[in-house]
Amino acid sequence: MKFFCAGDEDLVRGFRLAGVEGRVVTDAASAEAALDEAAVMADCGVLIISAGAAGLARARVEALRLGGLPLVAEVGRGYGDKGRP
Repeated sequence: MKFFCAGDEDLVRGFRLAGVEGRVVTDAASAEAALDEAAVMADCGVLIISAGAAGLARARVEALRLGGLPLVAEVGRGYGDKGRP
């Protein structure tokens, strides 16, 4: 079972250092593309997504949550997202 990360550049870069694959999200289209990629990965067990990126595709994130796998973990920054996905 693998992890997949979607969010701003800092979040994705940090998880890449730990060996987690991911995609940078800058707008609604890239958020949808990242969610598509995670959904078709047969071995993706956990999707780590920033609160900002999840907000760009809220309906799709909620649909993934209801679908079982991958488990969706929405993460935010302790000091605020400052408008970044």
